[in-house]
Amino acid sequence: MTVSKKLCGAMGAIAASLFAAAPAFAGPIKAPTVEQMATMVNKGDVAWMLVSSVLVLMMSVPALALFYGGLVRTKNMLSVLMQVFMIVSVAALVWCCWGYSMAFTSNNVFVGGFSKAFLMGVSGTTYAATFSNNVYLPEFVFVIFQMTFACITPALIVGAFAERVKFSALMVFVVAWLTVIYFPIAHMVWYWAGPDFLPDAPTDYGFLWGMGALDFAGGTVVHINAGIAGLVGCIMIGKRIGYPKEPMAPHSLTMTMIGASLLWVGWFGFNAGSNLEANGVTAVAFINTFVATAAAAVSWALIEQFHHGKPSLLGAVTGAVAGLVAITPASGYAAPMTSIVLGFIVSPICYLFVASVKQKFGYDDSLDVFGVHCVGGIVGAIGTGIVADPALGGQGFFDYTVFPAGVGVYDMGAQIITQIKAVVLTLVWSGVGSAILFFIIDKTIGLRPTADAEQEGLDLSSHGERAYNY
Repeated sequence: MTVSKKLCGAMGAIAASLFAAAPAFAGPIKAPTVEQMATMVNKGDVAWMLVSSVLVLMMSVPALALFYGGLVRTKNMLSVLMQVFMIVSVAALVWCCWGYSMAFTSNNVFVGGFSKAFLMGVSGTTYAATFSNNVYLPEFVFVIFQMTFACITPALIVGAFAERVKFSALMVFVVAWLTVIYFPIAHMVWYWAGPDFLPDAPTDYGFLWGMGALDFAGGTVVHINAGIAGLVGCIMIGKRIGYPKEPMAPHSLTMTMIGASLLWVGWFGFNAGSNLEANGVTAVAFINTFVATAAAAVSWALIEQFHHGKPSLLGAVTGAVAGLVAITPASGYAAPMTSIVLGFIVSPICYLFVASVKQKFGYDDSLDVFGVHCVGGIVGAIGTGIVADPALGGQGFFDYTVFPAGVGVYDMGAQIITQIKAVVLTLVWSGVGSAILFFIIDKTIGLRPTADAEQEGLDLSSHGERAYNY
């Protein structure tokens, strides 16, 4: 029996078990009514998705805040904590006001409309589709889960120009960037009519979804999107005063290790939660997230052992994050062993950009947002086209143009080309769009604090507080 036939049999068994657990219908119901959707909600799915949402929130605060905060100098620790904390807060409000509607309503292939602005029409009695026929979530559960992604993505950007950005300008940038960059990309990659409705609405999807791009949990939407914006920002804002002549060592690798560890834990909600259900594919995403991260951490430590003679904690946690980034788009499609290979491969590539390319071109990406998130995201996005192939033990993909959905015919070469197109579109959309936003903000309210404020440290000059008072 071929691998693909085994896969079809396994997916058929999963589908059969889902329908067996559902109310007894004659068969899958095409385009169910709201009343019928209410009977298609599984309490286990709901519980898992709410827990996943909490885990993803933890990735921003406290995890990312501590990870980034430990990497800057003492005089800027509090400013990084404040920036991440407030980005999460602002993004949550923007998401409810117009972000959810722009990302997940029908309008055109590039961006949604405003039919659900201010969450109009969303209530405890409305429902959102999952990836299985006749399986639904309360819509608020989907709103909450996707809100956590909108919160963490712009927070990732700040690491690229940490220690030298004006707080007020950053808040304005976040609102504008979410609106112009993030929501359209999320719509293009993740919006579609749902498995029970797409066969009758064959053009109701986002541009990249319709192209067939695979992004399970946000390689393009989150990491490439934020990573290229960070690179543009650090170049346009300029280098930190004294870089690279003055020492700018991390002030607390203890904090960074705690933050990285919490990121790893939270990432299970990020990746496994992106299946929107609690089933076998959720477990696939979970184990892939675990082993790819471990492989990347080991890989980075080995590289440093060979290059410098000593493996560093900073290198190990950086490798772990690179592994998490790379497996994100592939987490629900790969097999554990190919995930390990992906983890081992991504670290040397990211290491090259962090240790060599950045020095060669002279840009001051303070916390290596581009080198880890953008580069790692590109490796993962393109690698998804390889590891998803059933011939390598991958999960393949479902063809949702038929009802009920079935396993599609996989073409690795064509899929890799599609993945590259998705990467290029994201780089251009976010890179050019972010440059325009940074330029406008710089020419109006200014992006950078004064030299005196920067040398004093943003903790005191921007917030009138210190991270440490001893």
